Amino acid sequence: MIKNIILDIGDVLVKSNYQAFFQRKGLDRETANRVANATFFSPAWRELDRGVWPFERILDAFVENDPQDEEILRTVFQDAADFIVAYPYAESWIRSLQAEGLKVYCLSNLSDKIVSDCWKELAFLDLVDGRILSWEEKLIKPNPKIYRLLLDRYQLRAEESVFLDDSTANVEAAISVGLHGIVFQNQQQAAQEIERIKREAI
Repeated sequence: MIKNIILDIGDVLVKSNYQAFFQRKGLDRETANRVANATFFSPAWRELDRGVWPFERILDAFVENDPQDEEILRTVFQDAADFIVAYPYAESWIRSLQAEGLKVYCLSNLSDKIVSDCWKELAFLDLVDGRILSWEEKLIKPNPKIYRLLLDRYQLRAEESVFLDDSTANVEAAISVGLHGIVFQNQQQAAQEIERIKREAI
């Protein structure tokens, strides 16, 4: 029997809004593409999510990726508000799952910088039954330890739990520790997959 739904956040409950974010910062398209590659699409972003490095070290890593834009890189992320935007269904989907008697948890690679600057887009976190955020635990998916941490902390049975993530690698890691897994494509597809797993797990 399925009792728990575990949701990733990025590209499941929120979407990255980096293009509009950089536009709001006054960057032209060419510069915005360079800055995106130096930051959001770089390995340093995973370290931001991991939460071990101080933010100044993260900025230094961004600059190493794109020295010509050092001044921009050191200022653009001082305020990351609107870097992400919640999908319109985020809150209502969580509430509807809970109305079915399911517990809902979030398990996400997410930095303290994004959480603090973009909280208005993450307010649905106040609704969930529990959460594991990478920066708080100094662990990032797909390390199996982060999935086991959630199961242990909230005393969940893996076979009673479904994990959803847009990353195949993250879902495969969840399955490796005994969770049911769904590679998220869109909310309708995910809801249908949850219902299928619920039927099969009876």
